[in-house]
Amino acid sequence: QRKWLKLFAVRGMSTRPEGGGKGNVQADLEASLNVGKALRGNPLVSKAARVKNRTPNPQQITAEQILREAQERQSDDLVRGPSRQRIVDEEELQEYRVRKRKEYEDTIRRQRQNIGVWIKYAIWEATQQEFRRARSVFERALQIEYRNVSLWLKYLEVEMKNKFINHARNLFDRVVLLLPRVDQFWYKYAYMEELLGNFAGARTVYDRWMEWEPEDQAWLQYIKFEERCGEIDRARAVFHKYVECRPSSASFWRLCKFEQRQGRVDSARASFEKAIEVLDDEEIDEKFYVRFAQFEEKQREIDRARAIYKAALDKLPKGQAEELYRLYVAFEKQRGERDMIEDVVMNKRRFQYEEALKENVRSYDVWFDYIRLEEACGNIERIREVYERAVAATPPVAEKRYWRRYIYLWINYGFFEELTVGDPDRARAVYEAATKLVPHKKFSFGKLWQMYAEFEVRQMRLDTARKIMGKAIALCGKEKIFSFYADLEMRLGNVDRCRKIYAKHVEVHPGNPKSWLAFIELEESLGEIERARRLCELAIEEDMETPEMIWKRYIDLEIANDEIDRARALWERLLERTQHVRVFSAFADFEAKDAKNVENARAVLRKGVAVMKQEQKNEERSMLLEHWLALEREVGNNEQVLELESKQAKKVKKRRKDEDGIWEEYVDFVFPDDGPQKNLKILEMAQAWKRRKLAQT
Repeated sequence: QRKWLKLFAVRGMSTRPEGGGKGNVQADLEASLNVGKALRGNPLVSKAARVKNRTPNPQQITAEQILREAQERQSDDLVRGPSRQRIVDEEELQEYRVRKRKEYEDTIRRQRQNIGVWIKYAIWEATQQEFRRARSVFERALQIEYRNVSLWLKYLEVEMKNKFINHARNLFDRVVLLLPRVDQFWYKYAYMEELLGNFAGARTVYDRWMEWEPEDQAWLQYIKFEERCGEIDRARAVFHKYVECRPSSASFWRLCKFEQRQGRVDSARASFEKAIEVLDDEEIDEKFYVRFAQFEEKQREIDRARAIYKAALDKLPKGQAEELYRLYVAFEKQRGERDMIEDVVMNKRRFQYEEALKENVRSYDVWFDYIRLEEACGNIERIREVYERAVAATPPVAEKRYWRRYIYLWINYGFFEELTVGDPDRARAVYEAATKLVPHKKFSFGKLWQMYAEFEVRQMRLDTARKIMGKAIALCGKEKIFSFYADLEMRLGNVDRCRKIYAKHVEVHPGNPKSWLAFIELEESLGEIERARRLCELAIEEDMETPEMIWKRYIDLEIANDEIDRARALWERLLERTQHVRVFSAFADFEAKDAKNVENARAVLRKGVAVMKQEQKNEERSMLLEHWLALEREVGNNEQVLELESKQAKKVKKRRKDEDGIWEEYVDFVFPDDGPQKNLKILEMAQAWKRRKLAQT
């Protein structure tokens, strides 16, 4: 029958009408079973014939309907509930009790560790007013698992509910000895004694509990109990034991609030002070200091509140005192003077700089701002401390671009020790440490050596300054070092030393025209013209990137001494080396303005135009013609101006192919002197046609 039911559920086959009712289900099943038996019993019907007809039955039943009916029948049984037995006499009652006890005992025998069954058994016995039997069941359960809190609570509940006070006290005494760390038993024990009006007994319970040093809430319950009893002194004594047993900022704050409620200001202040003495700095948080300061402010002790704020700001880490800073600023704005407010603002800025340096200790701009702030305050020791911290943050990489800002920390440190503090020994130590720290083999700083030498000069230690500069030349060898050293010796009137310095300069940097120019200017300033000429001759023989600077200085030297022929000879020598358009222009200006010889100027320009024409430098040739025209307008007559205007080039746009075969436009110059250029476009087109023909053949 179960097999056929499964078959109908899967295939959806039934004789029930669609949407059918519950009454015909059993009849449908029996009819289906009978049909199946008939088919199986008929030998004339083969298996193949049985399964050929798969047409669904017009009356269907689904698995959903079967499950729904089963659920409805089950819910009907639940609604009716278990049957109740009506007991009419003592004999039936005893039979009922015996039967229930047997059921419970059998269940316990099978499930001995199931404490829930024990609790139900004991509570049932209590409902039957069999309290001795109930206690016996509870005791048997405790022998199995005496650490079960729920079991003890139910046991205690039964005793207290039925007003067996002494039994409950005995149970409480037992459980607090066995499980002293379970606070729930202590709470209930003390609460029961308080409800019974036995305050002495409740106090004894609390005292026994406090010997185990429980959590904060237990102490607070004891204190509230004493307050309810009106025993303020006892509550205060409990509070003091509490802060001794569990010292923390929270416990001391509770004690302070208690004293404030009682109106004992001195005791509250003493509690605050004792907390600061007893607790470590890490255990006292920002809120405790704020409460202490607000307490003093409430008592109109402004100086005390200010001292508390300052002490807290010194002790607490900067990142944990943001609210404290804000309240301190508000306090000073309300209560303080101008100096106090400025001090608060300074502290706030210090905090901001410290936070920025925590993120990046090598932020040298922040260090400079921090140092300026401390210098404005004027505390020498604090300024030195900040300088030492700043110079300790050396750049991580030995590259000059990372050291440029850093080295000025050392220079400013030296200035501070020398000029502000007036301690030359410390300043000298600072400069010495800085020069040792810089990796001179990779790079150096001429500014540092210069400041060090100037410091020694101000201290009238010239020999030391010379040694420093000699060391700088050996390690650094920059142009600034030579210039500064030479200028220093010149100010001291040591000309021979200056010559030696410049000689070393041109020896170290022979290709640098500035070193030669400085040497030449020195000799010229001393009136040593021949020495200057020899230096110029040596310099123009050197291979350097910008020799025109030396040539110009040499020519200017001769012009300044009215040596026009020598200057003209130099221009001729220069034209032999280079035929640059600017050389021709400058030579012509020299002839026209310095030598006052316009014909020579025209000859120079004429030569230059011819050279540019020969070399097919059309743009340079146009520049020379424009320069010549400007010169003629200045010193010539109208005929010459008109003649040159007729020779000026005209700009024309042309097209050509670049290396990639792309046409591009460019500007070319057409000169009237070169003759007419006609039909250029036709010639270009003819050449292009010829190239195409050749390519086709």
